[in-house]
Amino acid sequence: MNTPADIRAHAAQLLVQVLNGRSLDAVLVNRDESAQERGLLRTLCYGTIRWYWRLQAVLEKLSSQPVNELDAEVRALALIGLFQLLHTDIAPHAAVAETVEAARNLKLSRATGFLNAILRRCQREAENITSLIDQQLSIRTAHPQWFVDQLQQDWPWHAEKILNANNAHPPFWLRVNLQRISRDDYAARLAEQGIIAQLSAHAPEALLLSQAMDVNALPGFDDGLVSIQDAAAQMAAHLLDAQANHRVLDACAAPGGKTCHILELQPALKELIAVDASDKRLRRVDSNLKRLNQNATLIIGDAATPQEWWNGELFQRILLDVPCSATGVIRRHPDIKLLRRSTDIDRLATDQAVMLAQLWPLLAPGGRLVYASCSMLKAENAHVIEAFLAEYPDAIDNTAVLIEKYNLHTIDSKSPGVVIQVGEGEMDGFYYACLDKR
Repeated sequence: MNTPADIRAHAAQLLVQVLNGRSLDAVLVNRDESAQERGLLRTLCYGTIRWYWRLQAVLEKLSSQPVNELDAEVRALALIGLFQLLHTDIAPHAAVAETVEAARNLKLSRATGFLNAILRRCQREAENITSLIDQQLSIRTAHPQWFVDQLQQDWPWHAEKILNANNAHPPFWLRVNLQRISRDDYAARLAEQGIIAQLSAHAPEALLLSQAMDVNALPGFDDGLVSIQDAAAQMAAHLLDAQANHRVLDACAAPGGKTCHILELQPALKELIAVDASDKRLRRVDSNLKRLNQNATLIIGDAATPQEWWNGELFQRILLDVPCSATGVIRRHPDIKLLRRSTDIDRLATDQAVMLAQLWPLLAPGGRLVYASCSMLKAENAHVIEAFLAEYPDAIDNTAVLIEKYNLHTIDSKSPGVVIQVGEGEMDGFYYACLDKR
């Protein structure tokens, strides 16, 4: 059994790994912990990373030493301690005592006096310090300055709302498999277990639960009655609108949520081909297909080089869910704030444009390509599509018709595609463009 100090020590070690460039999902693997211990560990890791930029600013005000010169694990413990004091209801005395004790567990006894002094001073001076640093939007909302600047340039009237939504607790959406059960009937099954679910105004198969839960506790999960997928992501299959006997390509398909949803909505496809560059990620697609008793052709391949894997037969529908900055799903993956760099955006946009141009010839005349990203930045969305439409006269942006059909709201009516703002209808941030070929 791990002590509270053990959990904080482990959280500090994980935080150091994330600050060194590893993703939180990659480092946050289950050890021999109880559910309660695992819950505390996740709270400390996710919370400290979510509020990192604000906590770092507080630490700089409190520390007599340059923060960047501190031992990495000492700095991580200080940030974890500050997170507990400023952003949780953990008793202050426990937050201080257990964080200081965690330093001893990490053989950092020399740092206990420093940590104790920092955290005690925070208790006394927090109000004055935060009122000062929170005047800066990037610190108040705990985002890197480059991202705040870009968001304010793209969405001057929506930027702060998006930043605040990024710090909200992520909603827990389900996608009901209508081949197996109706949404109302599944909601009734949940209600029988005391689980209340809300409907979505946009995604016909979506149910929103009041809190996250173990998927194994969901009735019929192992039997394929339901999957975990955000309501905004569920719009992809509807906008694609695949019909019977269509050949469908799902490019960049992993982990397979959209692949499976397409098959659930249209079981009479001629063929669905799911392509992903990662063999490991493609195995997740296979796992999801098997759980839902669905079939697709899986191909390890790069969407930017279809000549390496395409057999020459045209597709009537193509879903291109491009690799992107993922700045629309920060509330689910707060480490994006630490791992993403401003220099990544131009590279990503270039890659997205290449994929789009390379896949367009694979689309049959009269067919549809749905371009999707979970970015909130125009450089990866509207700017890519605008450039594409200018170069390819046989492409028509037909998104506006579908916006009305699915009761969607876009925060950018002057550009092609639809922009779903983070938090709109409790959905993640997403961008879609429906491109029909003349």
